[in-house]
Amino acid sequence: MKNSQEKVISYLDKVRIFSHDYLRCCTYIIESGGNRQFFTKKLYSKLIGTTQLMEDFLDFHGAKNNKDWYFYRELTATVRHLSLGAYSQKHIANRLVYYDLPDSEKFASQGEHTLDFLNACLCKLAPVIIAEARRLTIPTPTKGFDPAKFPTIVSNNLLDYDIDDESKDVQKKHIVKIASEFLNICQKFDQLGFYEPYPLDKIPTIVPDKVNEVEIRRFEMLVHNLQSAFDSYVIHGGYRFGNRKLKQLRSHFSVVFHLLQLIGRLLHFYERHQHKTSFKNIYQQVQERLSALVNPEQLLDCTINFGLFYACHFLNTGKQLAQEILNENIERGRITVGIPVKLGFHSRPSLLVAKIVQHFGGQVELCIGKDRFDASSVLDIQWAGGKINKENIKEVVFEGDVRALQDIEILAGVNYGEDTMGKGVPLPKELLYLR
Repeated sequence: MKNSQEKVISYLDKVRIFSHDYLRCCTYIIESGGNRQFFTKKLYSKLIGTTQLMEDFLDFHGAKNNKDWYFYRELTATVRHLSLGAYSQKHIANRLVYYDLPDSEKFASQGEHTLDFLNACLCKLAPVIIAEARRLTIPTPTKGFDPAKFPTIVSNNLLDYDIDDESKDVQKKHIVKIASEFLNICQKFDQLGFYEPYPLDKIPTIVPDKVNEVEIRRFEMLVHNLQSAFDSYVIHGGYRFGNRKLKQLRSHFSVVFHLLQLIGRLLHFYERHQHKTSFKNIYQQVQERLSALVNPEQLLDCTINFGLFYACHFLNTGKQLAQEILNENIERGRITVGIPVKLGFHSRPSLLVAKIVQHFGGQVELCIGKDRFDASSVLDIQWAGGKINKENIKEVVFEGDVRALQDIEILAGVNYGEDTMGKGVPLPKELLYLR
């Protein structure tokens, strides 16, 4: 019986059903007059859900390859991705007061500007979507939702903080692992990083060749995994109380995670819907129409000079905090090892030792008598090498992070990766990350 009923519902009947709440949201946006108070997380969530369903339905029925329905499909996708980006930015704005991030006033101001831009785009899109629906004979609502249906998540009341979230029972190994991974992500992100905004005419030189959705999503996954591990194994509660230093670290990678979500969604929209990759006339026409509604230059400015700039900024400012937390929680040790036979600490062995220390992130020092050298610095190790040669020293001491010391001991066991002539030799499997 259900199957026979399903068959009588035509494509047009279903597109009307699936469009209904989506078009009511568009009418609601038109009625808002662009007032910032109307644009809440609940509205964005409704837009995300309705457009996801609508886009899936249209794609299933081949709207991507139909001249009559392609523009409606692209408008739907546009609203979905802008709403996803706006949801992430709204989340940051709501939580910023609890993040306890240093010097965040300018970040907050630019975040508001980004959200205003995305809301303005939705305001431009809404009447165009209603007009396109009417052209396709899809019934449009005479009235939008009641604004009371889309309240903000902020209220005057906070629940009592009555679950102790102190870190007295936290296992240090989890803190060490998470702080180390944060530092590794910072190091990897340097390839995308920059420390001053790009001129608008230069942004197309890096998007999408250097900065693109695929790269950003990769980092988004890494940071999300870090946040999940932190919440599972370090601190279960929120931001208000507890170990301030640990919660500040979480704030750094939490705000970076949500910025990466914002960047990823906006890059997806730009690369898929505005970046000129097709020679088909209909696709180019729709791209031009979308560009008139969502200015590509402004979109990339918000994506790169706000989103990516501050993702780099908060990763960079979190480094020192992560380093402090790491050094407070690492297990420390001491080893005595021989120096590289024949050639001493020249460039290759010095680089390999420094790479090991940098990989784990904890403090390690090369000790010669009362002198101490930073073992994460190639230059420091080579300075120590000069003293070693001058005083004809045969063994040295490394002190610090036991994880790094274990690998330095393995490296010393193969004469620091070279033969007595200074030629490189294969490294043990434990040290393959040094390649």
